[in-house]
Amino acid sequence: MKNNRPKILFFITEDWFVCSHWLPLIEGAKNTGFEVVVVTRINRHAGKILQHGVKVIQFDISRRGSNVFRELKVILQLMRIYREEQPDIVHHVAMKPMLYGSLASHLLRVPHTVNWVAGMGWLFVSGNRRAKILRIIIRRVLGVLLRGTSVIVENKDDQAIIADIGIAAQHIHLVRGAGVDTLLYSPCPEPVGIPLVVLPARMLWDKGVGEFVGAARQLQQRGVKARLVLVGDPDTENPASVPERQLKDWQNEGIVEWWGRREDMPQVLAQSHIVCLPSYREGLPKALLEAASCGRPIVTTDVPGCREIVSDGYNGLLVEAHNVAALTDALAKLLADPELRHQMGKRGRERVLSEFSQERIVAQVLATYSEILS
Repeated sequence: MKNNRPKILFFITEDWFVCSHWLPLIEGAKNTGFEVVVVTRINRHAGKILQHGVKVIQFDISRRGSNVFRELKVILQLMRIYREEQPDIVHHVAMKPMLYGSLASHLLRVPHTVNWVAGMGWLFVSGNRRAKILRIIIRRVLGVLLRGTSVIVENKDDQAIIADIGIAAQHIHLVRGAGVDTLLYSPCPEPVGIPLVVLPARMLWDKGVGEFVGAARQLQQRGVKARLVLVGDPDTENPASVPERQLKDWQNEGIVEWWGRREDMPQVLAQSHIVCLPSYREGLPKALLEAASCGRPIVTTDVPGCREIVSDGYNGLLVEAHNVAALTDALAKLLADPELRHQMGKRGRERVLSEFSQERIVAQVLATYSEILS
């Protein structure tokens, strides 16, 4: 027998992604009175999710799967979960959950479906022929599956894409990222010593890892004293993943340091002087929100998502994507000017407090849930 509390089911591919971005929203939904279910692939973070008093359902899904019969089986398994749980709202995050989850919720007539576009990903930045063909197909499929659902986008560029595929304006909600814990990510003075430049991201080519390494080479050639550090692991299910062997080769060559994935990012950012993300496209990168919240200046690219956080010359510097020379010049400018770094970092912190705190973002999403249930 179903209780009187509305039930929300979150479908997010990876448990680490649940923990890195979505726990405040999950906690907020629970505290508001929702019964909460999380469907995700469990690796080693299930315990952290369960601590929030929600139900976790193990669900194996490959973000790179292409076997038609295996993917059909995944959709059928998802439908079985939706049928058993009978949620009032299903909330899908990122591309594959949006596609499979929206199909399942449509077939089973789930009352309300929310699709969160967490960036357009590899398909929308890659220039190879396969990606271009898939991009055309995915746009058409999304136009069908997202119709009648509530779609949350993180930046105005993605908002325009979703409108262009035929989703009515009243069903599109602009929510600027997943928010940031401004108490955990708080400012501290720059450490003394050789300046540290950090790129915090999954090790993907389309995060600008290659350009970052290229800039590190050029800075060395100019005699600029700095340590450039890659913080994050490869993502083998993403076609743009940088091979681990390549990362180790760069480190052995003395060009950059590779620290791998770190669970202590506030401490990592406290060691840094500059945060850099030369990405090709984003939704709204939480790593940059965290950097700004810690009062660190940012060097990033003038692309969707990144320019939502950084105003050029105000709280960081924007450069053209794929442009190693411009990236090198921007880093060199900040490395040479501690006072400029301080002023930009201070402004970045102020911007996060006024626009991107997790309390503000969670309240906005909960208001969306309330609106669609009314």
